[in-house]
Amino acid sequence: MKRFICLAAVFTLALAALPSARAQQPARPPITGISHISFYTSHPDKSRRFFVHDIGLKKMPDPINPTGVRYYIDSDQFVEILPLPANEGVNRLAQIGFLTTNARRLRLYLQSRGVKVPAHVSRASDGSYWFNVTDPEGNLVQFLQPPPHGVSMAGAHPIGRHMIHFGMLVHSRAKEDTFYRNILGFRPYWYGGMQTGKVDWVSQQVPNGHDWLEYMLTSGPSGSGIPTHISQRQLGVLDHFSIGIVNMEHAVTILSRQGRLKGNRYNGPQIGRDGKWQFNIYAPNDARVEMMEYTPVEKPCCSPFTAANPTPPKR
Repeated sequence: MKRFICLAAVFTLALAALPSARAQQPARPPITGISHISFYTSHPDKSRRFFVHDIGLKKMPDPINPTGVRYYIDSDQFVEILPLPANEGVNRLAQIGFLTTNARRLRLYLQSRGVKVPAHVSRASDGSYWFNVTDPEGNLVQFLQPPPHGVSMAGAHPIGRHMIHFGMLVHSRAKEDTFYRNILGFRPYWYGGMQTGKVDWVSQQVPNGHDWLEYMLTSGPSGSGIPTHISQRQLGVLDHFSIGIVNMEHAVTILSRQGRLKGNRYNGPQIGRDGKWQFNIYAPNDARVEMMEYTPVEKPCCSPFTAANPTPPKR
């Protein structure tokens, strides 16, 4: 009888310890938005003209990688341009980045969920904290806690003042969801395709904001899947970023009147399948820069929006 009483007591203590063990697991700190997207280029001078003159971003040193350059869209968001490594092939996407309020806590959280993380968080020369991981398809993902004071945008005239999303080639929606949805807590926003009934694009908003990551599931006619071999130009259409625009007609008129479209490949404006006005202009490395209005002007195809649209930043 004593044996059964002892076993019951042990079992009771074990049950009582379960909530405590769960409470000790690190909570995920907020992931509030997009930090940056990084590209390789073999044309740094052409890139500088494109991002500063044509798009109006602010050029600044790179506090993490001294070989790189940052082009800021707003005080916390930027496009990073890095030298093209040898034998890189057609790939020009180096990294995507997200903002967090606490890089140290986020590293511990990811570690507790079985994600391979670095031994510690790094501190950049501007006072920001950061670390890198790879997603299930091997894409490099950086989480960045911005410095106490963002970059001053004085003297810059960006065509839009917020990066509302970026997209990248994705082979398996389900595989990527294990990381972005299940672990990080990204939320569905919209999905659609070039043809009704086909899913080519899947948009997932960050858990504590309205910026989103777009899975680019195809590269050609809807339903063709992702080809084994792809050109740099085709890949540049998929690996892209989007600048929020309040009024597309006004923005494109400015670009045209000021000669900022000259020498660049571009198309549009047009209404996308999501019902929003968009305009595409291509960087010297073939990466697509998509300008997109914040809200749709007509009903989207394929699916409704399941989260709030982003809103223009307050000046």
